[in-house]
Amino acid sequence: MTSASAEPSAPDVVGVIGGGRMGAGIAQSFAAAGASVTVVESDGRAAAAAVERVATGLRRAAERGKLAEAVEEVLARVATVESVGALPPEAALVVEAVPEDAGLKAEVLAAAERAVCEGTVLATNTSSLPVTELAAALDRPGRFLGMHFFNPVPASALVEIVVGPATDDATVERALGWTRALGKKDVVVKDSPGFASSRLGVALGLEAIRMVEEGVAAPEAIDGAMTLGYRHPMGPLRLTDLVGLDVRLAIAEHLHATLGDRFAPPELLRAKVARGELGRKTGRGFYRWE
Repeated sequence: MTSASAEPSAPDVVGVIGGGRMGAGIAQSFAAAGASVTVVESDGRAAAAAVERVATGLRRAAERGKLAEAVEEVLARVATVESVGALPPEAALVVEAVPEDAGLKAEVLAAAERAVCEGTVLATNTSSLPVTELAAALDRPGRFLGMHFFNPVPASALVEIVVGPATDDATVERALGWTRALGKKDVVVKDSPGFASSRLGVALGLEAIRMVEEGVAAPEAIDGAMTLGYRHPMGPLRLTDLVGLDVRLAIAEHLHATLGDRFAPPELLRAKVARGELGRKTGRGFYRWE
C-alpha cells in the first residue's frame, strides 16, 4: 500500500495522550516534523516531566546533527494539558500512548473521540492489544487504527500500521503519509494477536529467557549469538531490558491467553518482575544499567 501524496507532510496539530518514554518520543518526532503537539498528562508534575523528556530528546538529536531547527524552536511547539477533554478539537491526529491496559486505553480513546472533530484520526500505540476490541469503544471506528511506534521513537525507523476490520482505507492512507513525513518506514498488518513485530519479537525474547533459566548460556553469550551470527542490531535480552521486563511480561501473558502455551512466560521473567528488576528503567534486568 502506498501513500497518495508524493511529498507527505506532518499534521498541523497532533495530540498525544501520555507523556512517558513512548509518548514523549512520539511528541518529539511530530514536533520536529513541524506539528504543534499537545501532550495530555495527569497533573502538572507529570506534564513537566513529559516536556523535559521531549527537551532531552531534542538536545540529543541536535548533538547528532539530526535536528533541522533550534531545540527551543521545536520545543515551543509542544504544549501540555491535564485532561483528554482539553485536546485541541482541530487535531488531525491523536495518538494514545498510555500503559498496556485495555480498559484504560478504551476509556481515553472514547474521551478523545468526544473532544475532537469528526475528521480526526485516532491511533493507539499498543504493542499487542487488539485494535478491534479498542475500536468497539468508539462511535467512529473507521477513523481508528494502530500506529505502533518503537523505542526509542525518534531514532527508530519503523512504525507498524495495524488495520482493524472497520478501519477506512482513507484513514490508513493518512497514517502512511504521516509516518513517512516523520522520515520513518511503515509495515501494514491486519489486526491479530501481537501483530507482526511483537509476536515475533516476544517469541525470540521468551526463548532467550528460557535459555538463561536453563543455564544454557549467559545473557551476553545469547545476545552475542544473535548480533554476531544473525546481524541483529541488539540481542533479545538487552532488548527486553530496554523495553521493560514488566511490559514484555504483559505482552507475553496476552499472547499466551490468545495464541497458546508457546507464549507462556518463563518463571524467571515472572520472578524478575516480582523483584522489581524491570530493565534499564530500574537499573537492573538481565544486565546492570548505570
